[in-house]
Amino acid sequence: MDKKFVDLRVTRDIGGMITAYLDFLKQNLKSFLNVFISYNGLFILAFLGISYLLVTGFVGTTLRADVFDSKYDFYLIFGGLGFVVIYLITAVLNYSLAASYTVLYVEGRGGEIDKRSVWNKVRDKLGRIILFVLLMTLLYIGVMIAGIVVSIIPVLGMFAYYFLILGFTGWMGLSFMVMMDTDKEVTDALGSGWTLLTTHFWKVILSNLIISMLIGILMIVVLMVPGILIGFYTFHAVDSGVDMTNSILATAIWTLALSILLVMYVLQQALVQFVNGVIYYSVHEETYNEAARERIENIGRNE
Repeated sequence: MDKKFVDLRVTRDIGGMITAYLDFLKQNLKSFLNVFISYNGLFILAFLGISYLLVTGFVGTTLRADVFDSKYDFYLIFGGLGFVVIYLITAVLNYSLAASYTVLYVEGRGGEIDKRSVWNKVRDKLGRIILFVLLMTLLYIGVMIAGIVVSIIPVLGMFAYYFLILGFTGWMGLSFMVMMDTDKEVTDALGSGWTLLTTHFWKVILSNLIISMLIGILMIVVLMVPGILIGFYTFHAVDSGVDMTNSILATAIWTLALSILLVMYVLQQALVQFVNGVIYYSVHEETYNEAARERIENIGRNE
């Protein structure tokens, strides 16, 4: 057994799950980035192209308002639609890769994870993943309608709305992990995820909320330095009277900055799914005690 292995199949409180997640991420971030880059290479290039269209269209529309040119509107519309399509595809892909990676990590007890094995698990369950996403979309529409209705209630409605969204997010995350970790079909996985959520509601909600906030802060810190540098360059360029619409350097810098932002946002979705993985294994163990029974049986065999 690798001494660095972070056993996720352990009953933990909220603080324990936060610590386990940070330890897991510190140990596996470099390895998962290899998986992320390997299966997102084409999408990263696509984000670069989409960023160019959005930047060119936005700059052309805002800074050349006195000269009508429909191509800038086309750039904005086509870039926006392209972003929505590519983002949805990459979000589902990396959500699945993160879940697959977590399952293989637990099964291999921290051993080296082959990126092809991560993809193979996703590929083998691709049909279920697609069905899961479709059902999740339909359920989300229902949740949003219910959220709009309850939000009408003064003060309490706002809190009820946020708890409804957090509960739905936790339910989907746990259910997806059930589907990736077991042979259960989509509907059975949703049922198991619902059981885990309702049994450990506050632990799931608060752990997910706190760790997701930490991830958000981490992303802000990572993007802060390039953001400051780009902001400084933009201020200096505007103050110097640089023609932004014809500046190749300005377009290149803004395009690169936006593409980095989009890629980091997609990576954040994968990191959030790691949160669901840590929570899933903890509350599953607390509910069923499977790992504890295995340890007891192994002690009996060794004796």
